Parts: sequence; structure tokens; C-alpha cells
Amino acid sequence: MRDVLDKLLTWWQAGESVAVGTVVATFDSAPRPPGAVMLVGPELEVVGSVSGGCVEGAVYQLGEEILESGEPVLQRYGVSDESAFAVGLTCGGIIDVFVEKVDRTTFPELAEVAADIAEGRPVAVAMVVAHPDPKRVGRRLIIRPEPTTETPTPRASTASAEASGAGAGAGARGSLGSDRADDAVLDDARGLLANGRSETLEYGPDGQRRGEGMRVFVSSYAPVPRMLVFGAIDFAAAVARLGSFLGYRVTVCDARAVFATASRFPSADDVVVDWPHRYLSGEAAAGRIDDRTVICVLTHDPKFDVPLLEVALRLPQVAYIGAMGSRRTHDDRLKRLREAGLTEEEVARLASPIGLDLGARTPEETAVSIAAEIIAQRWGGAGQRLSAAAGPIHH
Repeated sequence: MRDVLDKLLTWWQAGESVAVGTVVATFDSAPRPPGAVMLVGPELEVVGSVSGGCVEGAVYQLGEEILESGEPVLQRYGVSDESAFAVGLTCGGIIDVFVEKVDRTTFPELAEVAADIAEGRPVAVAMVVAHPDPKRVGRRLIIRPEPTTETPTPRASTASAEASGAGAGAGARGSLGSDRADDAVLDDARGLLANGRSETLEYGPDGQRRGEGMRVFVSSYAPVPRMLVFGAIDFAAAVARLGSFLGYRVTVCDARAVFATASRFPSADDVVVDWPHRYLSGEAAAGRIDDRTVICVLTHDPKFDVPLLEVALRLPQVAYIGAMGSRRTHDDRLKRLREAGLTEEEVARLASPIGLDLGARTPEETAVSIAAEIIAQRWGGAGQRLSAAAGPIHH
């Protein structure tokens, strides 16, 4: 949704109606993940993609129909025949696409959701995509993290307040049709939001945990994950470019002001002059490090990287910690970390030497090898050539 949100909001603010197709479930080797969105605009223009081209034509036709009828549809697309030349996915996967009409009436909370996303505030949208009662299909619950005494619940807009049901809990707007359904989905959706995951959940028609009939797609919009790059060197510039390309908010940090400049790292969102271990400790204390954060230590200088890794390897929740250096540097680093009191379990979290073995030589090639290792660790990939492997491409 993020990549089409600006266009959708522009049409919504102008009072236009838009057909929105959302991937709500995938099976096998699907080309795009849950949450991928395609818009069919008021002049029948197309924005976004749900399958990388395989079924866009069919979704476009369905979008045209829904702009006329206003009735949402949950449609499944898969391989239609042996050669997959009919409407279907040539990759052999299956996707469920929910196509609906979005305007100020059907989605009155869109502006406040868009504001949350733009400001980096976590928010989730739970939407009924299948239900025995057609009137409940398309209903939404807007969910934010559980409010604390320090964080008051935002006031609902007039339209949102009118749409809110009595069962919508604190930090939620709208209703899925019953208090029981709202309460069940609210708890589950907050768990997905905390992990930045979007997926379809199934319940009984009234939110029963052990039942089926009501399918709810939860779109989670957690803040953009962070990549922290320590060491203002040429390799760091290449890693920052690739990190930004992959969707991370990139910070480059180095204690040397002459090297840590915005002009040397135009792809970085932030360039910080500070001792790396001190900066990381401060970010962790402020709650700005989570289990999606990746840390790349490129200094390969003991006076910088050992104190930094002492902090990093003791953080409770980090997605990836990698450190650059030769085998000799790696061995010396491990010795120093053990002498500093780190346990074998803590040391085992370190990816060093950093990256996959791609035979990289240049900073750009090295950045690709580092990104490849981060992706492989995130999704459980083996890092081998797909042509030499058997079984599903996507785990």
C-alpha cells in the first residue's frame, strides 16, 4: 500500500472513487507478498501491481466492474491450465486478491491512516474480506498500539466516530460488525503490527477463535525498518545505497567528522558524528532498535568495532549483526570480545566476515553480498544458486 498511498489519497481527497485490489493471501511461489496493491483510478488508469504482470489484466477488468457495482469481491488466481497461458500465475503460485471500491464513504478513516504512515506511527487496518453476511464484507477496524498513560488515544474524526462500534477497543476505530469480532481481531492484529506482518486471519462468523467463515486481512504499517551502518568508508556508501533501495531507513555513523558528511553519503537518511558504541547505546535506550533492525559494522578497527559489538551483541532484539574484516581480523575480534566477557551464545549472533561468498571485489559488489546475507537470514534462504536446488523457490 505504501507505494500507491499518495495517489490513492489524492483521489480520495478529491472525492473520487477508486477500485483497490489487495493481495490478501499467497500460496506457493507467489510473485508479490500480502499487502501488494493495485489501483484502478476514476479515469480507469492503473497504479501499482498485485502480481508483477501475470493477472493485472483480470484485476483491471474486475476493478472496472466494482467501480460500477460497488460490491467488493474476493478472487483467487492461480495456474489456469497446463501452460498457464490463461488468466493465472506463470510461476505456479496462487494469490487471493480482494477488490473493493474506496472513497470517502467506504473508507472515511483513510486520511488519518495515511497521516500515521507518513509520520512513522504504527497502525494496522483489519478488513473483512469474506463473511457469510455480505453486509459485513469490507468493514474495517483501524488499530494502533495499545495506548499508555503517556500516549493518549487520538480522537476519531466525525466520520470515523460514526462508523465506530461499541466494541472497538482503546486505540481502535471502526468495527467489523460485533464486539466479539472486534475484540478477537484487535488482540491478534496488535501482535501482527508489533512484528510488522500483514496476513489473513480466520474466525467464526462472530469472531469465534475456533471457527471459520469470517476472513480478516490485517495490513500492518509499522515504521520503516532501520539499517545502521558504522564506518564512513566507500563500502559504507555502497551499503547505504543498497539499504535504501531495499526499503530501510539508513543511518551512517562514524566518530570522524571529516569522513561522516551528508555529501559523502547522499543515500543515507541520517549521517551521525559520534562514537559508534555510544550512539548505538543511546538509540537502544530510546527504544529505536527493534527486531527488524540490521547493523553493519564496517570499521574493521578494534578501537571502534569491539566496543560497538559489545553493545550490539547484547541487544535483546536485532535482526542482523555483521562485521567486515579479514579472517585474521575476525579471529582477533572474537578474542577481544570473549575477553570483554561476551558469552559464546552472544558471539554466535555475529555474521563475520560479513556477507555471502559471491566473489565480490568492489564496494558495490560487496554491498550486494551483504544485502544477500541479510535477505537470506530474514527469510531462511540457503544462499545457494536456485538452479542447483530443488523444491519451492520461496520458503
